[in-house]
Amino acid sequence: MHRLTLHWVTPTPGNPHTGAIAPWGWTLDPSGDWYYWWISIMALPILYNWIILICRSCFPDLQEQHTVLWLSLDYLSDTLYLLDIAVRLHTGFLEDGILVRDRGRIRRRYLRSTSFPWDVAAVLPTDLLYLRLGPGVPAVRANRCLRVPRLFEAFDRRETRTAHPNAFRVAKLMLYVFVTIHWHGCLYFALSSWLGLGADAWVCPNASRPGFARPLRQYLHSFYFSTLILATVGDTPEPQREEEFLFVTAGFLLAVLGFATITGSISSVISNRNAADAAFYPDPEPVRRYLRARGAGGWLARRVARWHQHLRAQRKLPAEQAVLQHLPRGLRAEVAASVHLPALRRVGLFQSWERGVLQQLVLRLRPQVFGPGEFVCRRGDVGREMYFVREGRLAVVAEDGITQLAVLGEGLYFGEISLINIKGNTSGNRRTANIMSIGYSDLFCLSKEDLAEVLAEFPSARAMMEAKGRELLLRMGKLDVHAEAAAAAAAEEAECRTQALETALEGLQTRAARLLAQLESSAFKLALRVERLECRLRQRQSAGGSGPAGGLGPPRAQGPSGVQGPTKPQHRAPEHPQGAAVGAGPAATVTAAR
Repeated sequence: MHRLTLHWVTPTPGNPHTGAIAPWGWTLDPSGDWYYWWISIMALPILYNWIILICRSCFPDLQEQHTVLWLSLDYLSDTLYLLDIAVRLHTGFLEDGILVRDRGRIRRRYLRSTSFPWDVAAVLPTDLLYLRLGPGVPAVRANRCLRVPRLFEAFDRRETRTAHPNAFRVAKLMLYVFVTIHWHGCLYFALSSWLGLGADAWVCPNASRPGFARPLRQYLHSFYFSTLILATVGDTPEPQREEEFLFVTAGFLLAVLGFATITGSISSVISNRNAADAAFYPDPEPVRRYLRARGAGGWLARRVARWHQHLRAQRKLPAEQAVLQHLPRGLRAEVAASVHLPALRRVGLFQSWERGVLQQLVLRLRPQVFGPGEFVCRRGDVGREMYFVREGRLAVVAEDGITQLAVLGEGLYFGEISLINIKGNTSGNRRTANIMSIGYSDLFCLSKEDLAEVLAEFPSARAMMEAKGRELLLRMGKLDVHAEAAAAAAAEEAECRTQALETALEGLQTRAARLLAQLESSAFKLALRVERLECRLRQRQSAGGSGPAGGLGPPRAQGPSGVQGPTKPQHRAPEHPQGAAVGAGPAATVTAAR
């Protein structure tokens, strides 16, 4: 289903992308389907002018015999050219990732672009020269070839949308070769007509030679002659005149350039094809070289080769994650869901699951292909993945590796018991059976970490998987009911203890918060008290320093803030036994202040 990208815009005063436009205004999305089909149609008149105009100009008989047809096609192409200008005036553009649909802005952007003068020059009415020169001079329409950039744009769009880009590149290259030989052949015939048809062996024969009276025969001879020159295969008559030598030399130089271009283009197509194959399929050559270097060839090498051949023949793509890694997560999920979701729907486990779980799973699935006789898992192995059967058949075999106990087909799954932690499972995380591929089996692999991540987001899905796992363990006799009950009781007891610890922790946090608040309040009060004491101390100091001695007196005691307070002379403190001043320290200062 194609996405509709033709937008009808109505004027809204609050929309910055719409202006005062007519109700019939419309815009095209440059990445949409309508624009793509229009530009594909525009490739036809451009190719018509590039191929037919030179042919009509160099072959006068061709122009005279079909004048009405050529005039009709000319004016049809001119009409498409004019319509294309109108389409360009209504083609939006992206600004900050948003499609701009304002016709005024689109028109100003197109008129200021470098392509607008060329588009106008390509539709100038040069046909009016027919009134003076006559309709037999189609070269007056040579300006119609100026629209060739539009042709290249159409080719680029087609190359990105086609399902076979390499084949399209080869076809495009062959078209370029044909147009080059076509122009060279037309110019060769024009030069032959100017020098004289049949004047020598190099020029094109004249009408007296049987068959050369028809324009088709003249064109085919010119095309063939130009092919010989541009392909540098020789077998061309030797030039006789200076004009002929110059023409042949120019053809050889063009051939050298064209040969290099063609060789580079073909090698690019081949390398792109090899790179595309390498992106989808693994390269078997490194494994072969490794086996040969280790001397382990023979049947093992043939087995590896058959596995790679099966991948290519059946179009199995084991490297899907590498292919989709550059897409954004949402788009990658949609692509993966469109490819793998129908297969997941056939799995019985997932039929009752919601779509959100499947979309999360589909991003984590890794395709794996197993060959005939390969063991997917063995009994007793540590389980790290679970598997979903997409295609093929697998056998549950006994310990002898031959006796088949059961067969697993499309839509079944296995390996989930060792991944989910089911209480009472006597086998733990070990495999409980041997699974062997009967033929080539295409499986989906889901790791234990990915499964745990998905089930953690969807508890209902986890409960359903655990219930199915319990049923299977009961049928196999590997579920210890008493151990399961004991584990459930232990889990319940642990849950109760956890809740009790959480409650106690909350109480401790509350008490710690209260103590911290009390500590902050006490510290604030102490700071206020110290500040008041310092203020009283400064007041007494200023009062004692205003006496006649000019502030000279006994040594001052230093307070907590570093300010020395005065010592009262009328109350001499008793001397310390060691001779130290009593006021030397914060405690003495506080006592004196009191």
